[in-house]
Amino acid sequence: MANTTSGTVTFDKTFAVDEIIEEAYERLGIQAVSGYQLKTARRSLNIMFQEWGNRGVHYWEVGDTNIDLVEGQAEYTFYRATGDGTSSTTVGGTTGTSTYGIADVLEATYRTGRGTTSEADSALTKIARSAYSALANKLSTGTPSQYFVQRFVDKTTVTLYPTPNSTAASKDVHMFFVKRIQDVDATYTDATDLPYRFVPCMVSGLAFYLSQKVNPQLTQTMKLLYEDELARALAEDGSASSTFITPKNYYPNI
Repeated sequence: MANTTSGTVTFDKTFAVDEIIEEAYERLGIQAVSGYQLKTARRSLNIMFQEWGNRGVHYWEVGDTNIDLVEGQAEYTFYRATGDGTSSTTVGGTTGTSTYGIADVLEATYRTGRGTTSEADSALTKIARSAYSALANKLSTGTPSQYFVQRFVDKTTVTLYPTPNSTAASKDVHMFFVKRIQDVDATYTDATDLPYRFVPCMVSGLAFYLSQKVNPQLTQTMKLLYEDELARALAEDGSASSTFITPKNYYPNI
């Protein structure tokens, strides 16, 4: 007979911010938190999420969309939030008609026949600032074959080369991008923008950050636990692909 279980797998969906904070404080020997304790913990949680932006690509934050190309327009802008400006028009993918919060562009292709049985993609080459700067005529027009990404405080821009001509303007650039992790606001009953794999390291990380404020004697221990759990989560979050092993002949007596 099978075990009697809950039948649910939604703990990460219902694990609210106030519970996350409580768990982190309890690991430091502090219970029944309220008021400023909640506020300072929420601030630390947001700082930690910002720091995770330096820890590589978070695959749950990868999205895709299509840039609606405009004749004579090489640069397309994607703002951090609507309060910073209006992002360039995008179509399809997972984002609707506007895309915000892009941290970086991972891959891009020039797409023809979008949404039809003749849809076809041609890979675009991502180039560095030095390579873009070395282009002799940045205003030349044609079918884009390269793109250059600049990341600012409030926006990310994608510059195409060559600049789309009248033929290219009826096509799209399809891109995969990584988004920023959403902020934790003062609605403490909300969940976070994280998959279940990152719940353990999120709590451990918050305990580490809080220990520096309320219990420095535990800081080193909390840091070791946090870094270990974060490393495992990042390893599991990788983009898996098929592995092929080719046998090699070995002749020991030759």
